[in-house]
Order: sequence, then structure tokens, then C-alpha cells
Amino acid sequence: MSQNVLAISEQLDGVFRKATFEAVSQGRRIADSLGGSLITVVLGSGVGELAPELAKYGTDRILVADHEGLADYLTDSYTKVVADIIAKEDPAVVVLGATSQGKDLSARLAARLNAPLAMDCVAIQTEGELAVTRPMYGGKSLADVVLEGNPKIIAIRPNAMSIIEADGPGNIETLDVDPGASALKVIDKKLETGKIELTEADIIVSGGRGMGGSDYSVIEALAETLGAAVGASRSAVDEGWRPHSDQVGQTGKVVSPNLYVACGISGAIQHLAGMGTSKVVVAINNDEEAPIFTKADYGIVGDLFEVVPVLTEEIKKLKGE
Repeated sequence: MSQNVLAISEQLDGVFRKATFEAVSQGRRIADSLGGSLITVVLGSGVGELAPELAKYGTDRILVADHEGLADYLTDSYTKVVADIIAKEDPAVVVLGATSQGKDLSARLAARLNAPLAMDCVAIQTEGELAVTRPMYGGKSLADVVLEGNPKIIAIRPNAMSIIEADGPGNIETLDVDPGASALKVIDKKLETGKIELTEADIIVSGGRGMGGSDYSVIEALAETLGAAVGASRSAVDEGWRPHSDQVGQTGKVVSPNLYVACGISGAIQHLAGMGTSKVVVAINNDEEAPIFTKADYGIVGDLFEVVPVLTEEIKKLKGE
């Protein structure tokens, strides 16, 4: 077995996801600690022109798996191609983003290769024995985990780790791959263009049951001013006020923004599990006993419909708008 690290990139419609740069950056750190090389895989159809962009994150080799059968993410096709690459390259570690696609792919790879997998990692320790930190029990605790077996598969939580530029040769190799005949097919795609993806957002403004209805205009105005994504609690989604794609929580999306603004959200444990690794949390709620205040760095007790518009106007003044 080599001491090399294999990073798996993810792109959507010809644009790399932010999680790709995080995975490659952390892959560089791990490779340096092991004394090995960093290899990055690019999969898709017509993706050859994307490959050079990864060189500035320290990758040594870029393997391009360009095939029309990889145009859309299909679990069986992607698993077959990546598993074949892993068998040939024999890396010590495989790293990728714990996005919806990354979680699906990493689990399939672990099962096929009988390899250890650490999901949703929020930190990687490279000094001494390689270990990762991941939430457990719905985010109530953090565990330091050492993986036994090879290759070690690490899926990192989006936005939880930094993107670091580094010099790398970025030698590009085009692979002759065979994804095989997939038992799956894409029937429809629902992509919301121009909308900031929750898991990649640096700032999120979320509304909960305290919104009292589907009118999220005050939340959306604050989000627009901050350049933020709009989220929602499960109760707001269950009421039909926001789509499920906006749900933050244990049964929704797990997020790690630099700033999380919770408006009218009580702070049920399921919601806290989805945003607990946010760097800074601001809570706005008219109930001073709401559990969200135990997680908040800054709290405002008051009516969100009075507080949020004032915040929006003050931020606009600071920005000179």
C-alpha cells in the first residue's frame, strides 16, 4: 500500500462544489503528514477543462474520468469507476466532501471495498497517528476516531474545514474508464439557480415556528443584505411554509456556517444537531427560556418582526447602502 491520498472532487454543471476545494486542501495536509502524494479525481462528461483549477490547491496528479456515462451522478456508475481507480492507485486515504452525493458515494465505496469510513468529519488530526473528529449522538458529543484498515475513507462536513491554496504540479492524466450499464437513470433535475446552497453558505438566516406563517420576507430581506442563505426549522417545513430543501436539522441539512441567525426557532435538539458546529450563533426569540439561547453566542429577546427589520437597516447603513 502506498502512502498517497486520493481526493474525490464533485462538480455540478461544470462548476466545482466548494466541498471539492475543502477535500483537496485537507487531502494535501494528510498527504504531507504521510509523506505521500495527493491524487485528485475529476468525474463527469466534458470535464477535462475543469481539471487545471485544482492544481492551485496542491494536488500532484489529477485523474480525469471523462465519459458520457458519468454525465449525471449515478451511484452504481460512479462507485464502479472510483473503486477501479482506488484498486489501481492503492491509496492509504480517500477524502471527499460529506455532501448528499459524497455521503452516498463514500458509503457505497466503504461497502464495496470493505474499508473503514468516518462520516461528517469536522476536524482531521495529522500529528502522530491519523485521527478524525466527528459528531455523535445527534451532535451531543464529539468523538476522536482512528480508522483501522485501508483505504481509510474520510467524508468531511462542508464548511467545517478551511480551503488552503498550495503549489502543486497538477499533472493531468486522462483515464480510459468504463462505468458500465447503470441500473439507474435520472428522470428529472430540480436545481434552484441563483440560490445559495445551505451546506456551502458562510451565513445562514433561518426562521422557525415563530414566523407564524409562510411570509418570510423579513428573513429574506436580512439574508439578502448579508449575502446569506435562507434556512428553516423542521416545524416551519412541516407547516408547509418552506420547502424541505431549506430544512436545517438532524432530518434536514447539517450546516457549518461562519454565522447562523436563528429567528423564532426554539432550539429543539434535532435542530441544534444540524447547526451546532456554526462558528457564531445569533438567536432572536421572544421566549427568554428558549433552548436556542444556550447555544447562542449572542441573543436578543424580542419580537423577530420588530428586531429583524431593525437589524437589516443597521447592516445596510454599515455597508453604505
